[in-house]
Amino acid sequence: MARKYEGHAVGIDLGTTYSCVAVWQEQHCRVEIIHNDQGNRTTPSYVAFTANQRLIGDAAKNQAAANPINTVFDAKRLIGRKYSDPVIKNDLLMWPFKVTAGADDKPMIVVTYKDQEKQFSAEEISSMVLIKMREIAEAYLESPVCNAVITVPAYFNGSQRKATRDAGAIAGLNVMRIISEPTAAAIAYGLYKRSNCGGERNIFIFDLGGGTFDVSLLTIKGNVFQVKATAGNTHLGGEDFDNRVVNYFVNEFKRKNKVDIGGDARALRRLRTACEKAKRTLSYAVTATIELDAFFKGVDLYSSITRARFEKLNMDLFRECLETVDRCITDSNVDKSSIHDVVLVGGSSRIPKVQELLQEFFKGKELCKSINPDEAVACGAAVAAALLNGGIKSSAPNLVLQDVTPLSLGQAVRGDVMSVVIPRNTTIPVKKSETFFTVHDNQSSVLKEIYEGERTRASDNNLLGRFTLSRIPPAPKGHPIFTCFDLDADGILCVTAEEKTTGNKNQITITSDKGKLSQEEIERLIEEAERYKVEDEKFLEKANAIRALEDYVYDMEKALIVSKLCPEDKKKVNSAIDKARTLLDDGNKENIETHVFVEHLNEAKLIFEPIIAKTR
Repeated sequence: MARKYEGHAVGIDLGTTYSCVAVWQEQHCRVEIIHNDQGNRTTPSYVAFTANQRLIGDAAKNQAAANPINTVFDAKRLIGRKYSDPVIKNDLLMWPFKVTAGADDKPMIVVTYKDQEKQFSAEEISSMVLIKMREIAEAYLESPVCNAVITVPAYFNGSQRKATRDAGAIAGLNVMRIISEPTAAAIAYGLYKRSNCGGERNIFIFDLGGGTFDVSLLTIKGNVFQVKATAGNTHLGGEDFDNRVVNYFVNEFKRKNKVDIGGDARALRRLRTACEKAKRTLSYAVTATIELDAFFKGVDLYSSITRARFEKLNMDLFRECLETVDRCITDSNVDKSSIHDVVLVGGSSRIPKVQELLQEFFKGKELCKSINPDEAVACGAAVAAALLNGGIKSSAPNLVLQDVTPLSLGQAVRGDVMSVVIPRNTTIPVKKSETFFTVHDNQSSVLKEIYEGERTRASDNNLLGRFTLSRIPPAPKGHPIFTCFDLDADGILCVTAEEKTTGNKNQITITSDKGKLSQEEIERLIEEAERYKVEDEKFLEKANAIRALEDYVYDMEKALIVSKLCPEDKKKVNSAIDKARTLLDDGNKENIETHVFVEHLNEAKLIFEPIIAKTR
């Protein structure tokens, strides 16, 4: 049963460019999008610092041109990342505010506040936006708001999810759950669709927002929302389209006026605002104008951009979106002809060329535009918040949300082999147990190395963590050690190892960014798994051959102790053992072909089996 909380619970879509807050209204049995103090249903994810105050939301964005170096936006693109991350290098060139490397390579945003230089982490800036969203909700509900479900891109890694949860805590919120944005959007769409059509439906969510891009394929059947596959890019969205247009006009102004505005933060901020407006205009018009008086050193900027030019500037990014769509469909093992609805989410999904390419991909299928793309994610989060907050007493639909893990989880076993416990695309939460065995007589401890990835060789995958189970009682090789992998709904993995006869156990909980993968790294591992499939098969074949020979040598050594063999037979067995041991202890074992180990095993069997048969 869901844990119960007190007070109001809201759903918050913490976006790169705009954020939205919603609440489930028990008395009306529906979601209510909460408008802010300006009457807007979405709030800019902007924070500004001046000589005497801090501004958040519309007030911050409205003064951005006059105070560009102290107006912070796009914090979501920094959250949970390292300063040295190559993904943010281009962003640093485009942002007017300063970002520097802090402790542990953490990016720190530098601003001047009340005439003093201050440094803030991305979590702190995001927490300020969350504080604003909480205040908006409290003003509407006329009571305190303590609990929230916050959404993140489906491809946010563990570090980014944890940082988002930390931002919520900084904002004074009890973050009940972090859920994926496409899943939240599917909830919003599913509520509408269930009242119009029954049965099982395959829903494809295309979520292209201001800074991130996600796609997910879900199956909705009754109250169960099951994610089949997900893909995306945590660094692709409307801001990237804006950057292309900004660069276009910077180059055009330079060509026409022989001056470069690249170092003028105020001019670039004015231009960025105008380009964002032009992008929106091009969603319904074929031409948009840019008119900026006294743009730079008294020179005006009067120009225009056509929809065709905008599409040409960004076509490679649009194509990248379609490649991600194709990858998600392939991973799901669902034919695209079996998809009932393609749902558009996120403000950038309004771009006509994006819709055209998506419709072509699905062979002319009509795209679903029945839900507001700016509000769908917050709607779904509000439903999830109501369920977690009120449990079975809530009037919200009692939905079951089933997400998936993007990569296989397992541990290294003898021979550096990856033993998978939770396969990739397994529905979470999930708890699986397996029995592993000691590999030496009287082994007193075992080292557990936990990996994430698709390669057969454990060390080729991503190491999540390691721990040791000690005080194992003396026992022959093959003593069982029970291991449990417990992956919860938030993607937090707990691995426990236990020796049953003594009850001695140890565990590791993997919650931080240690070893967690970015979307690019996940894709790389999956691609490598395909590319090196043949190599992996060869490695596994050799590992099995070595293991078989080691086990047979162990059996022969035991037989020498317990069996009554004549001196001549003992000599033959000892000779076979020595020969096998010489091979197994060879320091150059990596370069020895698999068939050599197989031949030594067969040779040992030819010697040992007739001898041991005489003793029976």
